[in-house]
Amino acid sequence: MKAFEIIKIGSNLLKEKEIPSFILDSEILLSKTLKKSREEILTNLNQKVHPKEISTFKKYLKRRSYNEPIAYILGEKEFCSKNFIINEDTLIPRPETELLVEELIKIYKEKKAVILDIGTGSGCIILSLLSTLQNSLGIGVDISKNAIKTAKKNAHKLELTKRVKFFNLSFESVFYKKFDLIVSNPPYIEKRQIKNLSDDIKKYEPIMALDGGNDGLDLIKKIIYKSKYILKTKGTLALEIGNEQINKVSKILFDKKYRIRQIVKDYKNNVRCVIAENNN
Repeated sequence: MKAFEIIKIGSNLLKEKEIPSFILDSEILLSKTLKKSREEILTNLNQKVHPKEISTFKKYLKRRSYNEPIAYILGEKEFCSKNFIINEDTLIPRPETELLVEELIKIYKEKKAVILDIGTGSGCIILSLLSTLQNSLGIGVDISKNAIKTAKKNAHKLELTKRVKFFNLSFESVFYKKFDLIVSNPPYIEKRQIKNLSDDIKKYEPIMALDGGNDGLDLIKKIIYKSKYILKTKGTLALEIGNEQINKVSKILFDKKYRIRQIVKDYKNNVRCVIAENNN
């Protein structure tokens, strides 16, 4: 069979399963199967696909038909122009989080900073920051042992192992350092809302990276409280939050003597991140 025929078969199956991006996903899965770029395949649609390759493609296709995210099937996701290794132990990096990284790079571009990334997952935030902030050092912590293993692989891949360390522990166990910047994309979805998430999220992504408790603020509150003890005076606390949480988060920050430095909106104009300064 030829490539265009395989893509058509894949597209039709995914369309039946109501996968929105059925054509694109079929092309991407064939790209992974043949170990060629999508562009190479689309410019040579008459190339022959061998039976063994068709079998591999069908396995990927079956996984996608069950709503498994394409990023998990590929085993990687682009974030801040770099490809990160990911798996079901790590949250899939999203474009909104790139906006937070971009703003922090603007703040610390000419500075030397010691950075703590809480709930580091794949390490995409801390590693993206350190890739640009050449004079800075970082620590990433996560309660998932497998997530830490993945973050270490990404650090090695990006040749950043000399400037970052990853630890399998709770941020509440961090005592020994005064950080210039603490950043986190914590779980912030209300527990009752988890069931309303799309299948590709609630069935595959790690729930502990999504579930923020009854009000979605369980971890956010703890991070704000803990940061007072490990963040330098005038240091920065940067958090990704839910789009309706800014008023509550602002009050918590104000009560703990933080000054809100900046609010970052996502591509839909929803408040997605808050950047605050420790005034105490």
